[in-house]
Amino acid sequence: MTSPLTALSPLDGRYASKARPLQAHFSEFALIRERVRVEIAWLKALAAEPGFAALPPFSAATVRELEAVAEGFSVPDAERIKAIEATTNHDVKAVEYFLRERFAGNAEVSAASEFIHFACTSEDINNLSHALMVRGGRDDVLLPAIDRLIERLQGLAQSHADLAMLARTHGQPATPTTLGKEMANVAARLKRARSKLAAVEMMGKINGATGNFNAHVAAAPAFDWPGFARRFVEGLGITYNPLTIQIEPHDALAEAFDAAARLNTILIDLDRDLWGYISLGYFKQRVKAGEVGSSTMPHKVNPIDFENSEGNLGLANALLRHLSEKLPISRWQRDLTDSTVLRNMGVAFGYCLLGYDACQRGLDKLEANPARIAADLAESWDVLAEAVQTVMRAHRIEGSYEKLKDLTRGKGGITKPDLHAFIGTLPIPEAEKARLVALTPASYIGLAAKLARES
Repeated sequence: MTSPLTALSPLDGRYASKARPLQAHFSEFALIRERVRVEIAWLKALAAEPGFAALPPFSAATVRELEAVAEGFSVPDAERIKAIEATTNHDVKAVEYFLRERFAGNAEVSAASEFIHFACTSEDINNLSHALMVRGGRDDVLLPAIDRLIERLQGLAQSHADLAMLARTHGQPATPTTLGKEMANVAARLKRARSKLAAVEMMGKINGATGNFNAHVAAAPAFDWPGFARRFVEGLGITYNPLTIQIEPHDALAEAFDAAARLNTILIDLDRDLWGYISLGYFKQRVKAGEVGSSTMPHKVNPIDFENSEGNLGLANALLRHLSEKLPISRWQRDLTDSTVLRNMGVAFGYCLLGYDACQRGLDKLEANPARIAADLAESWDVLAEAVQTVMRAHRIEGSYEKLKDLTRGKGGITKPDLHAFIGTLPIPEAEKARLVALTPASYIGLAAKLARES
Protein backbone atom coordinates (compact mmCIF):
# COMPACT_ATOMS: atom_id res chain seq x y z
CA MET A 1 0.00 0.00 0.00
CA THR A 2 1.41 3.38 -1.03
CA SER A 3 0.24 6.23 1.15
CA PRO A 4 1.86 9.05 3.11
CA LEU A 5 0.42 7.33 6.16
CA THR A 6 2.64 4.28 5.59
CA ALA A 7 5.88 6.21 5.07
CA LEU A 8 8.67 5.33 7.46
CA SER A 9 10.01 8.88 7.57
CA PRO A 10 7.85 11.94 8.28
CA LEU A 11 9.77 13.68 5.50
CA ASP A 12 8.05 11.32 3.07
CA GLY A 13 4.78 11.20 4.98
CA ARG A 14 3.35 13.92 7.19
CA TYR A 15 5.74 16.61 5.93
CA ALA A 16 6.21 15.42 2.34
CA SER A 17 4.71 18.52 0.74
CA LYS A 18 7.03 20.82 2.68
CA ALA A 19 10.16 18.76 1.94
CA ARG A 20 9.28 18.20 -1.73
CA PRO A 21 11.43 21.05 -3.13
CA LEU A 22 14.52 19.14 -2.01
CA GLN A 23 13.58 15.97 -3.90
CA ALA A 24 14.93 17.48 -7.12
CA HIS A 25 18.35 17.70 -5.46
CA PHE A 26 18.68 14.90 -2.89
CA SER A 27 16.47 11.98 -3.94
CA GLU A 28 18.07 8.82 -5.30
CA PHE A 29 16.76 9.89 -8.69
CA ALA A 30 18.68 13.16 -8.33
CA LEU A 31 21.88 11.28 -7.46
CA ILE A 32 21.53 8.97 -10.48
CA ARG A 33 20.71 11.95 -12.73
CA GLU A 34 23.86 13.79 -11.63
CA ARG A 35 25.96 10.67 -12.21
CA VAL A 36 24.62 10.43 -15.75
CA ARG A 37 25.32 14.11 -16.36
CA VAL A 38 28.91 13.83 -15.08
CA GLU A 39 29.59 10.68 -17.13
CA ILE A 40 28.27 12.35 -20.29
CA ALA A 41 30.18 15.55 -19.56
CA TRP A 42 33.42 13.52 -19.14
CA LEU A 43 32.88 11.71 -22.45
CA LYS A 44 32.14 14.99 -24.25
CA ALA A 45 35.21 16.64 -22.72
CA LEU A 46 37.52 13.80 -23.80
CA ALA A 47 36.20 13.97 -27.34
CA ALA A 48 36.48 17.76 -27.49
CA GLU A 49 40.05 17.88 -26.14
CA PRO A 50 42.52 18.41 -29.05
CA GLY A 51 45.42 16.98 -27.09
CA PHE A 52 43.65 13.66 -26.44
CA ALA A 53 44.19 11.91 -29.74
CA ALA A 54 42.64 8.59 -28.74
CA LEU A 55 39.08 9.92 -29.14
CA PRO A 56 38.14 12.03 -32.17
CA PRO A 57 35.62 14.86 -31.79
CA PHE A 58 31.91 14.06 -31.95
CA SER A 59 29.72 15.60 -34.59
CA ALA A 60 27.43 18.45 -33.57
CA ALA A 61 24.43 16.12 -33.89
CA THR A 62 25.96 13.60 -31.48
CA VAL A 63 26.87 16.32 -29.00
CA ARG A 64 23.24 17.49 -29.09
CA GLU A 65 22.03 13.93 -28.52
CA LEU A 66 24.37 13.48 -25.56
CA GLU A 67 23.23 16.76 -24.05
CA ALA A 68 19.57 15.90 -24.60
CA VAL A 69 19.94 12.66 -22.64
CA ALA A 70 21.70 14.49 -19.81
CA GLU A 71 19.15 17.29 -19.63
CA GLY A 72 16.10 15.15 -20.25
CA PHE A 73 16.99 12.36 -17.84
CA SER A 74 13.75 10.84 -16.59
CA VAL A 75 12.39 8.58 -13.88
CA PRO A 76 12.03 5.68 -16.38
CA ASP A 77 15.71 6.19 -17.24
CA ALA A 78 16.60 5.95 -13.56
CA GLU A 79 14.43 2.86 -13.18
CA ARG A 80 16.32 1.23 -16.04
CA ILE A 81 19.60 1.97 -14.27
CA LYS A 82 18.22 0.44 -11.08
CA ALA A 83 17.26 -2.68 -13.06
CA ILE A 84 20.81 -2.94 -14.39
CA GLU A 85 22.13 -2.43 -10.85
CA ALA A 86 20.11 -5.44 -9.73
CA THR A 87 22.51 -7.49 -11.85
CA THR A 88 25.77 -5.57 -11.41
CA ASN A 89 25.23 -4.89 -7.69
CA HIS A 90 27.17 -1.68 -8.40
CA ASP A 91 25.35 1.59 -8.82
CA VAL A 92 27.94 3.55 -10.81
CA LYS A 93 28.79 0.67 -13.14
CA ALA A 94 25.08 0.43 -13.85
CA VAL A 95 25.17 4.02 -15.12
CA GLU A 96 28.01 3.14 -17.50
CA TYR A 97 26.10 0.16 -18.87
CA PHE A 98 22.94 2.25 -19.22
CA LEU A 99 24.79 4.83 -21.32
CA ARG A 100 26.22 2.15 -23.58
CA GLU A 101 22.73 0.77 -24.00
CA ARG A 102 21.10 4.16 -24.44
CA PHE A 103 23.47 5.23 -27.22
CA ALA A 104 23.69 1.85 -28.95
CA GLY A 105 21.96 3.38 -31.96
CA ASN A 106 24.50 6.18 -32.31
CA ALA A 107 27.47 4.96 -34.37
CA GLU A 108 29.86 7.58 -33.02
CA VAL A 109 29.11 6.89 -29.36
CA SER A 110 29.05 3.14 -29.88
CA ALA A 111 32.50 3.33 -31.45
CA ALA A 112 33.65 5.33 -28.43
CA SER A 113 31.87 3.18 -25.83
CA GLU A 114 35.13 2.21 -24.11
CA PHE A 115 35.65 5.89 -23.32
CA ILE A 116 32.48 6.02 -21.24
CA HIS A 117 33.78 6.09 -17.63
CA PHE A 118 37.31 6.15 -19.06
CA ALA A 119 40.05 5.90 -16.39
CA CYS A 120 37.47 6.72 -13.72
CA THR A 121 36.88 5.22 -10.35
CA SER A 122 33.33 5.37 -9.04
CA GLU A 123 34.24 8.17 -6.68
CA ASP A 124 35.35 10.35 -9.57
CA ILE A 125 31.70 10.37 -10.60
CA ASN A 126 30.18 10.30 -7.12
CA ASN A 127 32.13 13.17 -5.57
CA LEU A 128 31.22 15.49 -8.42
CA SER A 129 27.59 14.37 -8.27
CA HIS A 130 27.37 15.02 -4.54
CA ALA A 131 28.98 18.43 -4.95
CA LEU A 132 26.42 19.35 -7.62
CA MET A 133 23.57 18.08 -5.44
CA VAL A 134 24.60 20.10 -2.40
CA ARG A 135 25.26 23.23 -4.43
CA GLY A 136 21.88 22.96 -6.14
CA GLY A 137 19.91 22.21 -2.99
CA ARG A 138 21.64 24.97 -1.08
CA ASP A 139 21.32 27.63 -3.77
CA ASP A 140 17.87 26.77 -5.13
CA VAL A 141 16.00 25.81 -1.95
CA LEU A 142 17.74 26.46 1.36
CA LEU A 143 19.18 29.93 0.78
CA PRO A 144 15.90 31.33 -0.59
CA ALA A 145 14.09 29.97 2.50
CA ILE A 146 16.69 31.62 4.75
CA ASP A 147 16.37 34.87 2.80
CA ARG A 148 12.62 34.91 3.45
CA LEU A 149 13.24 34.59 7.17
CA ILE A 150 15.79 37.41 7.11
CA GLU A 151 13.40 39.60 5.13
CA ARG A 152 10.61 39.03 7.64
CA LEU A 153 12.88 39.78 10.60
CA GLN A 154 14.13 42.94 8.92
CA GLY A 155 10.53 43.99 8.39
CA LEU A 156 9.81 43.50 12.08
CA ALA A 157 12.98 45.41 12.94
CA GLN A 158 11.85 48.40 10.89
CA SER A 159 8.20 48.42 11.91
CA HIS A 160 9.00 48.08 15.62
CA ALA A 161 12.25 50.05 15.73
CA ASP A 162 10.78 52.53 18.23
CA LEU A 163 8.69 50.12 20.32
CA ALA A 164 10.44 50.23 23.72
CA MET A 165 10.62 46.88 25.47
CA LEU A 166 11.95 45.68 28.79
CA ALA A 167 15.05 43.58 28.24
CA ARG A 168 15.70 40.50 30.33
CA THR A 169 19.19 39.36 31.20
CA HIS A 170 19.30 36.16 33.26
CA GLY A 171 15.49 36.26 32.91
CA GLN A 172 15.32 39.37 35.09
CA PRO A 173 14.28 42.96 34.19
CA ALA A 174 17.21 44.77 32.58
CA THR A 175 18.09 47.89 30.63
CA PRO A 176 15.33 48.50 28.05
CA THR A 177 15.73 47.89 24.34
CA THR A 178 13.24 48.03 21.48
CA LEU A 179 11.40 45.15 19.92
CA GLY A 180 12.77 46.15 16.54
CA LYS A 181 16.35 46.16 17.78
CA GLU A 182 15.96 42.61 19.07
CA MET A 183 14.67 41.46 15.68
CA ALA A 184 17.52 43.34 13.97
CA ASN A 185 20.02 41.46 16.14
CA VAL A 186 18.81 38.11 14.84
CA ALA A 187 18.56 39.28 11.24
CA ALA A 188 22.19 40.44 11.37
CA ARG A 189 23.33 37.12 12.81
CA LEU A 190 21.44 35.18 10.16
CA LYS A 191 22.83 37.32 7.34
CA ARG A 192 26.36 36.58 8.48
CA ALA A 193 25.66 32.86 8.88
CA ARG A 194 23.90 32.80 5.51
CA SER A 195 26.93 34.37 3.84
CA LYS A 196 29.18 31.70 5.37
CA LEU A 197 26.96 28.89 4.06
CA ALA A 198 26.67 30.47 0.62
CA ALA A 199 30.43 31.00 0.37
CA VAL A 200 31.40 27.35 0.88
CA GLU A 201 33.05 26.17 -2.33
CA MET A 202 32.12 22.65 -3.37
CA MET A 203 35.30 20.67 -4.07
CA GLY A 204 35.77 17.97 -6.69
CA LYS A 205 38.31 15.66 -8.27
CA ILE A 206 38.56 13.23 -11.18
CA ASN A 207 41.99 11.66 -10.72
CA GLY A 208 41.46 7.92 -10.55
CA ALA A 209 41.55 5.05 -8.11
CA THR A 210 43.93 6.54 -5.54
CA GLY A 211 44.20 10.11 -6.78
CA ASN A 212 47.39 9.75 -8.84
CA PHE A 213 46.12 9.49 -12.46
CA ASN A 214 47.72 6.03 -12.64
CA ALA A 215 45.42 4.59 -15.31
CA HIS A 216 45.30 7.89 -17.16
CA VAL A 217 49.08 8.02 -17.53
CA ALA A 218 49.20 4.34 -18.53
CA ALA A 219 46.80 5.06 -21.40
CA ALA A 220 48.17 8.46 -22.50
CA PRO A 221 51.49 9.24 -20.78
CA ALA A 222 52.17 12.48 -22.63
CA PHE A 223 48.77 14.03 -21.96
CA ASP A 224 48.37 16.77 -19.31
CA TRP A 225 45.88 14.94 -17.14
CA PRO A 226 46.01 17.27 -14.10
CA GLY A 227 45.39 20.32 -16.28
CA PHE A 228 42.56 18.58 -18.12
CA ALA A 229 41.00 17.39 -14.85
CA ARG A 230 41.14 20.90 -13.43
CA ARG A 231 39.43 22.38 -16.49
CA PHE A 232 36.78 19.68 -16.41
CA VAL A 233 35.94 20.05 -12.71
CA GLU A 234 35.94 23.84 -12.84
CA GLY A 235 33.75 23.66 -15.94
CA LEU A 236 31.09 22.05 -13.74
CA GLY A 237 31.25 25.07 -11.43
CA ILE A 238 33.15 23.11 -8.76
CA THR A 239 36.50 24.01 -7.17
CA TYR A 240 39.22 21.58 -8.18
CA ASN A 241 41.02 19.56 -5.50
CA PRO A 242 44.40 18.39 -6.88
CA LEU A 243 45.40 16.18 -3.93
CA THR A 244 43.10 13.38 -2.83
CA ILE A 245 42.92 9.71 -2.00
CA GLN A 246 40.35 7.57 -3.82
CA ILE A 247 37.64 9.86 -2.48
CA GLU A 248 37.55 13.62 -2.45
CA PRO A 249 38.07 14.07 1.31
CA HIS A 250 34.69 15.78 1.91
CA ASP A 251 36.18 18.67 3.87
CA ALA A 252 34.13 21.17 1.86
CA LEU A 253 30.95 19.18 2.43
CA ALA A 254 31.73 19.12 6.14
CA GLU A 255 32.25 22.88 6.03
CA ALA A 256 28.84 23.32 4.42
CA PHE A 257 27.15 21.06 6.97
CA ASP A 258 28.82 22.91 9.84
CA ALA A 259 27.77 26.26 8.38
CA ALA A 260 24.17 25.09 8.08
CA ALA A 261 24.21 23.81 11.66
CA ARG A 262 25.56 27.11 12.98
CA LEU A 263 22.82 28.98 11.15
CA ASN A 264 20.23 26.58 12.54
CA THR A 265 21.49 27.24 16.06
CA ILE A 266 20.76 30.94 15.61
CA LEU A 267 17.22 30.07 14.58
CA ILE A 268 16.78 27.76 17.57
CA ASP A 269 17.79 30.70 19.75
CA LEU A 270 15.17 32.84 17.97
CA ASP A 271 12.51 30.12 18.33
CA ARG A 272 13.05 29.96 22.08
CA ASP A 273 13.08 33.74 22.53
CA LEU A 274 9.88 34.22 20.54
CA TRP A 275 8.25 31.38 22.48
CA GLY A 276 9.14 33.31 25.64
CA TYR A 277 7.89 36.64 24.31
CA ILE A 278 4.58 35.03 23.37
CA SER A 279 4.37 33.62 26.88
CA LEU A 280 4.95 37.11 28.31
CA GLY A 281 2.25 38.50 26.06
CA TYR A 282 4.64 40.71 24.10
CA PHE A 283 3.35 39.08 20.93
CA LYS A 284 -0.11 37.87 20.02
CA GLN A 285 -0.59 35.20 17.37
CA ARG A 286 -3.08 35.62 14.56
CA VAL A 287 -5.76 32.96 14.85
CA LYS A 288 -6.55 30.80 11.84
CA ALA A 289 -10.21 29.86 11.43
CA GLY A 290 -10.91 26.26 12.32
CA GLU A 291 -7.66 25.66 14.20
CA VAL A 292 -7.68 24.11 17.67
CA GLY A 293 -5.03 24.85 20.28
CA SER A 294 -5.89 22.17 22.80
CA SER A 295 -8.16 19.13 22.86
CA THR A 296 -9.59 20.23 26.20
CA MET A 297 -8.78 23.94 26.70
CA PRO A 298 -10.69 25.95 24.10
CA HIS A 299 -8.86 29.21 24.79
CA LYS A 300 -5.38 27.97 23.86
CA VAL A 301 -3.36 29.51 21.03
CA ASN A 302 -0.07 27.68 21.38
CA PRO A 303 3.27 28.77 19.85
CA ILE A 304 3.48 25.47 17.99
CA ASP A 305 5.26 26.85 14.93
CA PHE A 306 8.29 27.88 16.95
CA GLU A 307 8.19 24.60 18.86
CA ASN A 308 8.07 22.64 15.59
CA SER A 309 10.90 24.74 14.21
CA GLU A 310 13.06 24.14 17.25
CA GLY A 311 12.44 20.40 17.19
CA ASN A 312 13.14 19.96 13.49
CA LEU A 313 16.24 22.13 13.57
CA GLY A 314 17.52 20.05 16.46
CA LEU A 315 17.09 16.91 14.37
CA ALA A 316 18.78 18.62 11.43
CA ASN A 317 21.77 19.61 13.52
CA ALA A 318 22.20 16.13 14.94
CA LEU A 319 22.45 14.78 11.39
CA LEU A 320 24.50 17.68 10.03
CA ARG A 321 27.06 17.38 12.79
CA HIS A 322 27.35 13.64 12.31
CA LEU A 323 27.88 14.21 8.60
CA SER A 324 30.54 16.87 9.21
CA GLU A 325 32.36 14.75 11.79
CA LYS A 326 32.21 11.44 9.94
CA LEU A 327 32.70 12.28 6.27
CA PRO A 328 36.27 13.69 6.43
CA ILE A 329 37.43 10.42 8.03
CA SER A 330 38.32 7.50 5.73
CA ARG A 331 40.60 4.58 6.53
CA TRP A 332 43.79 4.71 4.46
CA GLN A 333 42.99 5.48 0.82
CA ARG A 334 39.25 4.75 1.12
CA ASP A 335 36.59 2.93 3.05
CA LEU A 336 32.90 2.76 2.25
CA THR A 337 31.44 4.32 5.39
CA ASP A 338 30.93 7.64 3.63
CA SER A 339 28.73 6.12 0.92
CA THR A 340 25.77 5.18 3.09
CA VAL A 341 26.09 8.34 5.19
CA LEU A 342 26.04 10.62 2.14
CA ARG A 343 22.66 9.22 1.17
CA ASN A 344 21.26 11.07 4.18
CA MET A 345 22.26 14.57 3.11
CA GLY A 346 18.71 15.15 1.94
CA VAL A 347 17.31 13.98 5.27
CA ALA A 348 19.44 16.52 7.14
CA PHE A 349 18.50 19.33 4.79
CA GLY A 350 14.88 18.17 4.83
CA TYR A 351 14.69 18.82 8.55
CA CYS A 352 16.40 22.18 7.97
CA LEU A 353 13.68 23.12 5.50
CA LEU A 354 10.93 22.00 7.89
CA GLY A 355 12.48 24.17 10.60
CA TYR A 356 12.71 27.19 8.31
CA ASP A 357 9.14 26.73 7.12
CA ALA A 358 7.74 26.43 10.65
CA CYS A 359 9.67 29.49 11.84
CA GLN A 360 8.42 31.47 8.83
CA ARG A 361 4.82 30.51 9.58
CA GLY A 362 5.28 31.53 13.20
CA LEU A 363 6.81 34.88 12.25
CA ASP A 364 4.00 35.58 9.82
CA LYS A 365 1.42 35.09 12.61
CA LEU A 366 3.06 37.47 15.07
CA GLU A 367 1.41 40.71 16.14
CA ALA A 368 3.16 42.93 18.67
CA ASN A 369 1.17 43.77 21.80
CA PRO A 370 2.32 47.32 22.69
CA ALA A 371 -0.04 47.59 25.69
CA ARG A 372 1.42 44.52 27.39
CA ILE A 373 4.98 45.60 26.59
CA ALA A 374 4.31 49.09 27.98
CA ALA A 375 2.77 47.66 31.16
CA ASP A 376 5.96 45.77 31.95
CA LEU A 377 8.04 48.88 31.42
CA ALA A 378 5.73 50.95 33.62
CA GLU A 379 6.38 48.58 36.54
CA SER A 380 10.16 48.62 36.13
CA TRP A 381 11.48 51.97 37.32
CA ASP A 382 14.41 50.24 38.95
CA VAL A 383 16.02 49.71 35.51
CA LEU A 384 16.81 53.44 35.57
CA ALA A 385 19.25 52.81 38.40
CA GLU A 386 21.89 52.19 35.74
CA ALA A 387 21.30 55.60 34.17
CA VAL A 388 21.35 57.43 37.51
CA GLN A 389 24.54 55.80 38.79
CA THR A 390 26.30 56.37 35.47
CA VAL A 391 25.45 60.09 35.52
CA MET A 392 26.66 60.20 39.14
CA ARG A 393 29.94 58.58 38.08
CA ALA A 394 30.31 61.19 35.34
CA HIS A 395 30.15 63.82 38.11
CA ARG A 396 32.72 61.92 40.20
CA ILE A 397 30.35 61.09 43.04
CA GLU A 398 32.09 58.49 45.14
CA GLY A 399 30.29 55.17 45.64
CA SER A 400 27.76 55.88 42.86
CA TYR A 401 27.13 52.24 42.09
CA GLU A 402 26.88 51.22 45.73
CA LYS A 403 24.36 53.98 46.52
CA LEU A 404 22.03 52.79 43.74
CA LYS A 405 22.54 49.19 44.77
CA ASP A 406 21.43 50.02 48.31
CA LEU A 407 18.39 51.85 46.92
CA THR A 408 17.22 49.20 44.45
CA ARG A 409 18.75 45.73 44.72
CA GLY A 410 16.41 43.08 46.05
CA LYS A 411 13.74 45.64 46.92
CA GLY A 412 11.14 44.20 44.57
CA GLY A 413 11.16 47.26 42.35
CA ILE A 414 11.17 50.90 43.32
CA THR A 415 8.55 53.46 42.36
CA LYS A 416 8.82 56.60 40.29
CA PRO A 417 8.48 58.84 43.41
CA ASP A 418 11.21 56.85 45.20
CA LEU A 419 13.61 57.32 42.33
CA HIS A 420 12.79 60.99 41.84
CA ALA A 421 13.25 61.67 45.55
CA PHE A 422 16.70 60.10 45.39
CA ILE A 423 17.64 62.14 42.32
CA GLY A 424 16.60 65.29 44.18
CA THR A 425 19.30 64.67 46.81
CA LEU A 426 22.16 64.38 44.33
CA PRO A 427 24.96 66.99 44.23
CA ILE A 428 24.73 67.44 40.45
CA PRO A 429 23.61 70.40 38.31
CA GLU A 430 19.88 71.08 38.22
CA ALA A 431 19.84 70.54 34.46
CA GLU A 432 21.19 67.05 34.99
CA LYS A 433 18.58 66.36 37.65
CA ALA A 434 15.86 67.55 35.28
CA ARG A 435 17.17 65.27 32.54
CA LEU A 436 17.15 62.26 34.87
CA VAL A 437 13.68 63.07 36.21
CA ALA A 438 12.37 63.29 32.64
CA LEU A 439 13.72 59.82 31.90
CA THR A 440 11.25 56.88 31.92
CA PRO A 441 11.76 53.18 31.36
CA ALA A 442 10.11 53.61 27.96
CA SER A 443 12.44 56.43 26.92
CA TYR A 444 15.62 54.86 28.30
CA ILE A 445 16.46 52.98 25.10
CA GLY A 446 19.77 54.56 24.13
CA LEU A 447 20.38 54.15 20.40
CA ALA A 448 18.24 51.02 20.06
CA ALA A 449 15.75 52.59 17.66
CA LYS A 450 18.51 54.07 15.50
CA LEU A 451 20.37 50.76 15.41
CA ALA A 452 17.20 48.94 14.37
CA ARG A 453 16.33 51.41 11.62
CA GLU A 454 19.87 51.36 10.23
CA SER A 455 20.17 47.58 10.27
